[in-house]
Amino acid sequence: MQARRKRRGSAGFPKLDLMCCSAPKFTVRKYRFAEGQEEHEREHPKSVLVVLIPEVLDPQYGMHVWPCAVVLAQYVWFHRRLVFEKTILELGAGVSLPGIVAARCGAEIILSDNAALPQCLDNCHRSCQMNNLSGVLVTGLTWGQISPALLALPPVDIILASDVFFEPEDFEDVISTVHYLMEKNPCSQFWTTHQVRSADWSVQGLLYKWEMESIFVPLQSFEANKEQLADSPLPGRHTIEMMVITKVTM
Repeated sequence: MQARRKRRGSAGFPKLDLMCCSAPKFTVRKYRFAEGQEEHEREHPKSVLVVLIPEVLDPQYGMHVWPCAVVLAQYVWFHRRLVFEKTILELGAGVSLPGIVAARCGAEIILSDNAALPQCLDNCHRSCQMNNLSGVLVTGLTWGQISPALLALPPVDIILASDVFFEPEDFEDVISTVHYLMEKNPCSQFWTTHQVRSADWSVQGLLYKWEMESIFVPLQSFEANKEQLADSPLPGRHTIEMMVITKVTM
């Protein structure tokens, strides 16, 4: 989630104390993803993935794990066989939870955040270090801008973004960036979650304008309709929607 002009307060997770002397103070939160009960009952070994995510304590940074990120990470985990060996770009990564889960599931991941906020890019690097991921490309991409970093991206199969449809004035910048990527990668998909904050806020008109279409994915279809998800109590308290967006084909 790209850093915002408006900041939100932190939610109550159990915390592991870990401070960094030369960087902003942060705590580390643990998220645990596991196979559902049905799959377990078929007597397959139960797969479990644990990831560690550093959250910056200083409120000016706004780098926390919000409900949409947990739900999107669960979608990635549920479809881990689809993301294996795919090239995936996370937009507005911040704490990078969905991207880190994708990387741990065997994807070639690229993490990006606002090019003007190096502290957010530092946190992407920190998330990789926490999870023993080396060689991950972290790059500065600002929504709505065609930059050398955007032009230099390799082909991508999947674009991830959680809660990027937060400020209505940013909606078209996000969609125009995704449109550019899909023009270069016509078969790519955009997996995104957003929190419903107002019935008047919709991206459907912009998707039509930029020749894209969306499918809403029910949370229960990927076991995300829970009050406790990945050892996080957040998703059950909020109205989260999951969309898969693709380029309209003639």
